[in-house]
This record gives sequence, structure tokens and C-alpha cells, in this order.
Amino acid sequence: MKTWMAVVLAALMATAKAQPPPGNLDVRWDEGAADCATGQWTPLQVHAFDQRTFILRQSPCASFEANFLYLLVGNERALLVDTGAIADAKRMPLAQRVLELLPTRNGARLPLVVAHTHSHSDHREGDAQFASLPEVRIVPADLDGVRRFYGLDRWPDGVAQLDLGGRVVHVLPAPGHNPNHVVFHDDSTGLLLTGDFLLPGRLTVDDADAFKASASRIAAFVNDRPVSHVLGGHVEHDREGHLYPHGATHHPDERPLPLTKAEVLALPQALDDFNGFYASHPSFVLTNPLRNVAAVAIGVLVLLALAIWLLVRWMRRLRRARTAKAG
Repeated sequence: MKTWMAVVLAALMATAKAQPPPGNLDVRWDEGAADCATGQWTPLQVHAFDQRTFILRQSPCASFEANFLYLLVGNERALLVDTGAIADAKRMPLAQRVLELLPTRNGARLPLVVAHTHSHSDHREGDAQFASLPEVRIVPADLDGVRRFYGLDRWPDGVAQLDLGGRVVHVLPAPGHNPNHVVFHDDSTGLLLTGDFLLPGRLTVDDADAFKASASRIAAFVNDRPVSHVLGGHVEHDREGHLYPHGATHHPDERPLPLTKAEVLALPQALDDFNGFYASHPSFVLTNPLRNVAAVAIGVLVLLALAIWLLVRWMRRLRRARTAKAG
């Protein structure tokens, strides 16, 4: 009996040790305004998930992209994931706020790595605010730069590790939405930071085959690892599951930011079932804008050709009728 109890206790302790400590996601994000010129809003909102993890959100009124950014602080250095859609520090005091959040060591702020989930401009416009700051290293936005910085020689295979000092962040290639997209998994919190790869909103598929392969790799990686929350780069759904219009500066009744590990594990099947144009799921929508535009263009051309054919037939009949009347 004592042996059995010892085994059970050891198993419970191992399970508890494997689970990251809970963080705080009890936050109401700035919803922007229908008229940003007269509405009340703050350019940058900061929420402490825990003492070493911060979620920053750019107001929909500052940019309709309304990006979420993530600051992870280790013992030796810190990591900022994405810099958002605004370069102007007067409009968006991002660097100032990040520096205020960094702890000091020996009288100096911790070094900072500025990284990106991918190279789309709304995720890296704020880089300019960090470019001239000391002890800041910006990860290049191009694919070769990303591969070299993380040492991902077998891209898109392989997993890199970024050691912040007592805090290891895994970097996983995830092309499909963007050729150099990466996803970050933080061992300390169990957070999976997914950028535009997976979020409550539109998942724009640029390369379907690459997206499918990435989804399978990410699912395999997290399958036996703790994932506390899946946090993307945007929220584009309200609580009823409706998408906000593209370019909306007002997000009333916005749904919560986090997705779950189960949704990561289900993504490969959703992509396998994707018709290549548009597919709605409870937490996201799969879409391929280029194919949708091409389909619309083809439809317009078909209708135009039909209209021309009908017009030609009508003119021929009219001509025959006139000829017959003249005869």
C-alpha cells in the first residue's frame, strides 16, 4: 500500500511540475471607437500575464490591425514578439513602454531581442523605434535572416531554442500564411504565440501545402507539451462568432484572445478539408484572397462573355427582322 501511494504521489508531483504556473488573462481590451476622432481610446494597452510576461495591444483606433505584441522577460535578456503596425513613436509609444517594463541588472536594463512572427508590415513597423537603442538586437525580417539568426538550417524543419536565461522559448517554422512565419512556445508559461498562423479571425492561406505541413508540425510539437493558451496576433471575431468588417476601428463585444491546444491539434484536419477558397470554423475562418479574387474575376468574365453573346444574338435577330421587313 505504501509503495502504491508513493507511486501515485510521484505521478501527481510530476504532473504538477509539468504544468506551467497559471497566468492572468482577466482583461478587457480597448474596443476602439466607431468615430476615433471623438471617441476615448489609448494607443497602447499593457496587461501583465505574470511578473515576467506582458501582453501589449495596439488600439483599433491607432490601427485597424489592432495588433497584439508579447514581451517575455528572462534572467539574462528579454524577447519582444512583433512590434505592430505603427512606426511613429508619438502616435504609438511602443519602445518607451517596453523599456519601462524591462528590469535592470547591475544598473542597466536587460538586453532585448526584437523578433517577429512574420514579415508582414503590420507586425514590424515599430522596429524603427528600437533600431538605435543600445542593447537591442532586431531579428531580420527576411527569410535568410530568420534562418541565420535562429540557426534553422533545415527550414522549414527543425526547432530552434532561444534561451533568455532561466526561460527557454522554442521557435518553430510555420510558413503558409507568410514564407518566413514562425511560432513561439514558451516553456515557462506554456504560451504558444502564433501570430497570424492561428488566431480568432481570418487565417489567410498564401501557400496551402506549406500551411498544411506547418500545421502538422506544430500539432506534433505541442502534442505532448503543456500549452496554457494559444495567443495570436489579432482578434477579428465578436462573441457571437461574427467577423468584424475589414478595416474596422471598432470592436464591440470582442471575443477573448486565447485559443486552445485542442484547436491547434484540430488545425491540420481543417486545412485538409479546406476547399481552397473559404471555410468557416467556430474559432476562425480559412480564406485564400487571391483565389477568391481570381474566382470573382472569372465569374465577371463569364458574365461579360454571356452578355456579349446575348447582345450579338439580339443584334442579329434585329438585323434579320429589318431585312425581312424591307423585303
